[in-house]
Amino acid sequence: MRRTLDSVVAQTVTPAVWVIVDDGSTDDTNAILQDYAGKHDWIKVYTKPDRGHRAVGPGVVEAFYFGLGKIRLSDFDYVCKLDLDLDLPPAYFGELIRRMEEEPRLGSCSGKPFFTTDGGQRVPERCGDEMSVGMTKFYRRECFEEIGGFVRQVMWDAIDCHKSRQLGWMACSWNDENLKFEHLRPMGSSQKGILTGRIRHGFGQHFMGTDPLYFLATAVARLSFPPYVIGSIAMIYGYLKAMIGGAEQHDDSELRQFIRRYQRRALMVGKRRAIEEINQRLAMRR
Repeated sequence: MRRTLDSVVAQTVTPAVWVIVDDGSTDDTNAILQDYAGKHDWIKVYTKPDRGHRAVGPGVVEAFYFGLGKIRLSDFDYVCKLDLDLDLPPAYFGELIRRMEEEPRLGSCSGKPFFTTDGGQRVPERCGDEMSVGMTKFYRRECFEEIGGFVRQVMWDAIDCHKSRQLGWMACSWNDENLKFEHLRPMGSSQKGILTGRIRHGFGQHFMGTDPLYFLATAVARLSFPPYVIGSIAMIYGYLKAMIGGAEQHDDSELRQFIRRYQRRALMVGKRRAIEEINQRLAMRR
């Protein structure tokens, strides 16, 4: 957490306001946050009542909206949902804003995360160029409001990008050196272990409406990422369990159809070309 705080304080463009939500911590988190808030008047700390358990996905968005309720969103041009387990490069926010100013259709963007192994190796986390990453969702306010914000369920951080494109906005992430950041907790892990996170991911893909064949292709593509083989099996198990059990899906049926059309096209021509086709087709909406 201190590394995240220090990296944001050191930004060339610091937030106008940084609302930090203490979501039921039981250690020295609040004392540390209050120390930083006392040194920087743009840092505001709010304590959210402890729900008694961790709720990955819905809980993250719930905490975000608790903090968002402490400001008037219309006062700002940009909004960022930021986790407290990141080490950002100094020009991170400034560079994202610069690129958004250059491309008015860019609604959401981010850099790319990596994590450091015990042996000191930098390993990139899997993240498609067509998505802004969930741990640092940087949004143009107009786009964020138009898509209706985030859904309170697993895969919220993919659904928002698809919804943005459906409405004619662009979403992306870049692997440029000045935008790469360190994720201090591997993506897809969970308080119960990384396999539980992979099963949860499979459930989330079903909730989002992902095409079965496309999901199988992504599971196969992840065979070369740790935990090898068993991670992909866990993903498939989570997806099939949700599908066979009749688990709920996102209630925006038009968006689910939009996602599946894109995914089927991506299987034929690749994700990059499929995204380019969508962006070109919907350009007039903006």
